Amino acid sequence: MQLRFLSRFHHCKPRNHFFSLKPSSNMEISSPTSSQSVLILSGKSSLETQHAQLIKKNGTLKLPEDDTGVSVFARSSEGSLETFDVGLYMSLVSTEKFGRFLMWSPRLSSTQDLVSRNFCELPIGAVCVADIQFKGRGRSKNVWESPIGCLLFSFTLQMEDGRIVPLLQYVVSLAVTEAIKDVCYANGLPYLDIRIKWPNDLFLNGLKVGGILCTSTYRSKTFNVTIGIGLNVDNEKPTTSLNAVLQDLTSVAYKLRREEILAAFFKRFENFFNVFLTQGFQALEGPYCKTWLHSGQKVVIKEEIEGQLEKEVAVTIQGLTSSGYLLAIGEDNQLYELHPDGNSLDFFKGLIRRKL
Repeated sequence: MQLRFLSRFHHCKPRNHFFSLKPSSNMEISSPTSSQSVLILSGKSSLETQHAQLIKKNGTLKLPEDDTGVSVFARSSEGSLETFDVGLYMSLVSTEKFGRFLMWSPRLSSTQDLVSRNFCELPIGAVCVADIQFKGRGRSKNVWESPIGCLLFSFTLQMEDGRIVPLLQYVVSLAVTEAIKDVCYANGLPYLDIRIKWPNDLFLNGLKVGGILCTSTYRSKTFNVTIGIGLNVDNEKPTTSLNAVLQDLTSVAYKLRREEILAAFFKRFENFFNVFLTQGFQALEGPYCKTWLHSGQKVVIKEEIEGQLEKEVAVTIQGLTSSGYLLAIGEDNQLYELHPDGNSLDFFKGLIRRKL
């Protein structure tokens, strides 16, 4: 299944260690500016700190080609509204596994590339955050530069059951929407009606504000998954942002911060992921379908035979099939599974149907 979920074989054995990096006597700890090429490592516990020191000492962190000038430093204790506040985030994150080890940089080519290159050295649940990406990755290998104000991050996890790996992107999408609701509620802010556009784009007031990309490698009966997320928190371009919509809804002078959204996301995701592994996606499908845009949506399927347009068939979307594709019903009450043809950036163009 290829729903922006890319998989390939990989020949390394991941390490399930948590780590961070403590200052050494010859390191200068400062708050990096956006012009500095730095990567800040930080962890939640002393065990994570010890493993970080080992990684730093061995020099095993592999940087993408466009980031070879980046210097790795110990954690910065200060932050600002313009940069990610590592200390604030670490004080907020409350998970057992996910998001406890952090890599942050004011500017990287791609968080997805950095995490994927170092999957074998990173602890499961490690996250990389960048203020700016200048070679961010998207569907069909699209590349773009993100503006200041986006929450841009990638993190690691492992799964063994390949049949449910493609459904993981839906769990991630749901966790993002619920985390935003949690943060708004905790701060007495209006409800933001974030909606999911299948398979994994996020919309607010009809405009795209985020997206998810999952890639995986496979070895020894284990899928090593890197999940990348981009979310418009405080940037009004190219569409809109969470804070821009909030300003229209309330007179309260409060802005959502990336740190609190990220911490809330990992809390939600860790819970949802455990449910997903133990009970299956059906335990989350109800909340997911309440959040997405497509229940009851009518779609016209254009069928071709030998390259010639044969007919147009109208179907109504009902939900998801067990394999993660769209479940639809025709006017003849026949159930269909809808697949994208892979030729369009819009998944709802060129849909192919299969009878169930």
